[in-house]
Amino acid sequence: MRDAPGDVGKSDIVRHFGLTVDQRPALRALLRELEAEGTVVRSGRRRARDSQKLPEIAVVEVFGTDPDGDPLARPVEWEGEGRPPLVYMRPERPGQPALAPGERVLARLRSMGGGKYDGRTFKRLGSAGTARVLGIFSNGRVVPVDKRQKAEWSVPAGEDGGAEPDELVLAEPITHVGAGLRPVRIVERLGRMDSPRAVSLICIHQHGIPEAFSPEALAEAEAAGPVELQGREDLRDIPLVTIDGEDARDFDDAVWAEAEGTGWRVIVAIADVAHYVRSGSALDDDARTRGNSVYFPDRVVPMLPEALSNGWCSLKPGENRGCLFVEMHFDAAGIKTGHRFGRGLMRSAARLTYEQVQEAHLRGEMTETLAPLFGAYAALLAAREKRGTLDLDLPERRVLLDENGQVRDVVPRQRLDAHRLIEEFMVAANVRAAETLEKTRQPCMYRVHDRPSDEKLEGLRQFLDSFDLDLPAAGELRPRHFADLLEKTKDMPEARLIHEAVLRGQSQAEYSPENIGHFGLALPRYAHFTSPIRRYADLLVHRALIAGLKLGPEGIPPADAEEFAAIGEAITRTERRAAAAERDAVDRFLTGFMATRTGSIFAARISGVTRFGLFVTVEENGASGIVPLSSLPDDRWIHEEAERRLSGRHTRLAFSLGQAVEVRLAEAAPLTGGLVFHILQGVPPRGARKR
Repeated sequence: MRDAPGDVGKSDIVRHFGLTVDQRPALRALLRELEAEGTVVRSGRRRARDSQKLPEIAVVEVFGTDPDGDPLARPVEWEGEGRPPLVYMRPERPGQPALAPGERVLARLRSMGGGKYDGRTFKRLGSAGTARVLGIFSNGRVVPVDKRQKAEWSVPAGEDGGAEPDELVLAEPITHVGAGLRPVRIVERLGRMDSPRAVSLICIHQHGIPEAFSPEALAEAEAAGPVELQGREDLRDIPLVTIDGEDARDFDDAVWAEAEGTGWRVIVAIADVAHYVRSGSALDDDARTRGNSVYFPDRVVPMLPEALSNGWCSLKPGENRGCLFVEMHFDAAGIKTGHRFGRGLMRSAARLTYEQVQEAHLRGEMTETLAPLFGAYAALLAAREKRGTLDLDLPERRVLLDENGQVRDVVPRQRLDAHRLIEEFMVAANVRAAETLEKTRQPCMYRVHDRPSDEKLEGLRQFLDSFDLDLPAAGELRPRHFADLLEKTKDMPEARLIHEAVLRGQSQAEYSPENIGHFGLALPRYAHFTSPIRRYADLLVHRALIAGLKLGPEGIPPADAEEFAAIGEAITRTERRAAAAERDAVDRFLTGFMATRTGSIFAARISGVTRFGLFVTVEENGASGIVPLSSLPDDRWIHEEAERRLSGRHTRLAFSLGQAVEVRLAEAAPLTGGLVFHILQGVPPRGARKR
């Protein structure tokens, strides 16, 4: 980039180095890293250049710490394009409190090359905003949960909020004069470190999920009100219904269907979030930063304030709500014959759960509402099966809490026909959104899913070899082949492992303005339209539809359209961050539940084989843990990597991937989510040499 005469695009790098399709994701990741550390900056939509230099003295703001706990900062005023350079702040002088996230200082800067700077504090300027600290209160101090933070915080007399020793607390820095530890005020007591409520809070903190909305965003949400009928179609006489999980927290989609000759007319109505969240507003800034809502067993961290997410943007029964809707027409085979988008005013006729819908349908109840919905679903399902899609049936784990927040049980989340019905309707609406944006020449934030990389396919083939299964060559591979494989193995004891292996073998879906299609759904174009309360990508699609169809003033500004590539990468990262935090929380809750059963025996399957031990998954609830090599019977254990097996040279015992075993829970660490099991199979077969 430094040697190039002008700005450099990704395609220029691909051509220069002769990169393959499989290497492009790694290139995108490398460019993101270079941008994050300030080595390169964006120059237009798809081009980058070497970064500009900072002055010798500048105001910087601390935003975090490096793995050693030392402060990281960025310049407050940055006139260059793209992300500003990274400043590594030196530790403060002895006796001075450590720099905290949110604090601004006037710093002397020395370039280290590559967009990195060494920074020394010249003058502390105070905090730009309220930075909160999650930690354990003990001996008048708060010790941060994040082990990367070296600094502890002092709690002055009268500022402890009544917190007790070893309690998990949330604290805010307060005015500080002089030397010593920086003081904080405890603003919320969160219970003991081993309490269930602490789990999701730790996950929120450790994964860096923004939790507090800006005062400006909260004020905009509180000022929201009902929409008027003017300029909208009146859908209030159409008995649209919402169908969600029993534990759903927001309701942003409603459906209705009727027979139309031998085919079907379907309406999917989605909350009109774009009416309330305008581009460039404080609400928009906060929503973009979050990227999506994050769901935990005991709480939700919403993308939008509660006044919108549970208020004006939630399709509550019997209340008027603004919506964007798509009316679709399908023939008897589920092939779309026409569609149109509009902006309407609707009134939900009922809030139904999947379980209610399934039971009523089986009993022949609510036929006026449900019969057309299931009829249209059957047609769409036939079209999906003909298309050949990848349908992985991996049950989610649902954590059930009692009134005290204690884990009551962990059970697989059911996947009923009612779930699939809504999925098919949403997929159909999402496809129509992408088609319409292409037709109206509007920027589209596609939901793209690349085919599996050659490297992942090779690993998957080696795994399938152990079950005498195979897949076609990479150039001939289609989603249908995965579907056929899963159908063929659905009754095998190892079906769950095979499903998980196929899932791991796939590329990850992402958001991008460049369309490469959706491999898993076997669709040439796909965009997310149906959940703008909880996904920023859907809000962008709504704005683009409003602009392209001239449905109102809340379209996409040209500046946002130019930044679609950067926005797509950002919200892909926040989506993966949310998924990791949710998975982490479920693991911790599940480990806490299993901790009450230490010493118990469980039926399990071997889900991983390594040279240092085995991984097992409990059949009844999906809890996973390690079986250390040291806990196996005394022997010389040989790791047969190709066969995915551990074999004992003297005992002749063998443990293979997918094997059914009995295990005893030896240890459980709820705060780290770790489980240790001991395997019970250990009696040598008859004839084995005694040791």
